[in-house]
Amino acid sequence: MDFFANLALGFSVAVTVNNLFLCFCGCLLGTLIGVLPGIGPIATIAILLPVTFGLDPVSALIMLSGIYYGAQYGGSTTAILLNIPGEASSVITAIDGHQMAKNGQAGIALGIAALGSFVAGSVSTLLIAAVATPLTKVALFFGPVEYFSLMFMGLIVAVMLASGSVGKAIAMVLFGTLLSTVGPDLTTGQGRMTFGLPWLADGIDVGLIGMGLFGVAEILRNLENPGERQFTEGPIGRLLPGRFDLRRALGPVVRGTGLGAILGILPGNGAVLASYVSYTLEKRRSKTPDQFGKGAIEGVAGPESANNAGAQTSFIPLLTLGIPPNAVMAMMVGGMMIHGIVPGPQIMTQEPSLFWGLIVSMWVGNLMLLVINLPLVGLWVKLLRVPYRLLYVAILLLCCVGVYSLNNEPADVLLLAIFGLLGYLLVKLGFELPPLALGLVLGGMMEENFRQAMLISRGSPLVFIESPLSAVFLALSALWLVIAVSPSIRRRRNEVFVEE
Repeated sequence: MDFFANLALGFSVAVTVNNLFLCFCGCLLGTLIGVLPGIGPIATIAILLPVTFGLDPVSALIMLSGIYYGAQYGGSTTAILLNIPGEASSVITAIDGHQMAKNGQAGIALGIAALGSFVAGSVSTLLIAAVATPLTKVALFFGPVEYFSLMFMGLIVAVMLASGSVGKAIAMVLFGTLLSTVGPDLTTGQGRMTFGLPWLADGIDVGLIGMGLFGVAEILRNLENPGERQFTEGPIGRLLPGRFDLRRALGPVVRGTGLGAILGILPGNGAVLASYVSYTLEKRRSKTPDQFGKGAIEGVAGPESANNAGAQTSFIPLLTLGIPPNAVMAMMVGGMMIHGIVPGPQIMTQEPSLFWGLIVSMWVGNLMLLVINLPLVGLWVKLLRVPYRLLYVAILLLCCVGVYSLNNEPADVLLLAIFGLLGYLLVKLGFELPPLALGLVLGGMMEENFRQAMLISRGSPLVFIESPLSAVFLALSALWLVIAVSPSIRRRRNEVFVEE
């Protein structure tokens, strides 16, 4: 009965005129940034954080969440029509989706992507509602010792799931952790690594780093390829798949939803990894694997369902444990803290209207996205024809305004440019940026919990082994690290991320 009572509370919060409007705005913006390559949900959420200052916490989080899962929908449109993934999780969709468009089945590919995304998002939202209460009760047994070890394990898992070099992923995690120490010491308040600069006295804002690394750096990467986009000639065609198409897509949608729901909880690129694993699984299960890469509908249905399910379930560790599993959730942590909300198990008991209102808004948002994506395909196609040279100026201006509005500090705009150039260079050198963002957010939380654990144990590091939960987390971390450096596992891991 409590479950239904909580859902009723969520509906009473989410289904109001104000929150429905903000949910729609978030979904529409998310679809837009997914459709237009050049700026992702991380940078967009970072840019819009100052806009949410005047909103109540529930409304702000509903809008920011809509941007995230809306981007998963929109990314498939460019992947199918232009062979340019709007989102990293849509890279695999482009393989068969674009081939379907070339074969005159663009509408069916878009329809299957939207329907699969809706089913996966709806099922994953129900999963969040079902497991949230048990996980929150378990999380109440966590203290500083257990939280530190859990976060440490999360960073190790993020390294394992990164698609590039393990060594480079570890370097990014360490660099992000180092950046988190800039600013006042947690105990003494004395400035650390500020180099005497007053505008570093309070540390470097997560939103600023997010906009620089993921916004400005992405603009620089796109300016490297100034060529005009090549559209698939011919009409879009009917958007509603036939019975035969639906039968072929049903299995991949179900399996993709299951994979995404599980992998989305893991730290790192859960939604991205889920789409790759789903594609590999469907190809191996298929009786006609030679059709993959030539327009197989299973190659669209499975990955699209997986990446949307992964995007939804990534909220589980954030809302129940207070630990962001990916870079977007790290930005969400920033949004919560701006409004004075500390993510973690206490949210469900102290802010039940926020918790359940956000969960119900996800289901409402998925329904909105189904309406936004299918009837408005013509509008998205027209937007895709806008030259990027006209778009990047507006994106860059938004980044600068967003950064300046965080602290009203002109030096932050300079830092934005520095991190943008740094992000561009790191990507060119083969480094992945999401592990850096995770290290940045979790680094500060780990330091705080580590110091509290040391105070409780009077300086004895054995406390991390004496706690059974902590010992298990550290043992799993060591196991993951051994697996990550194992040559055979690394080969298999790299094979999953290879575009065939």
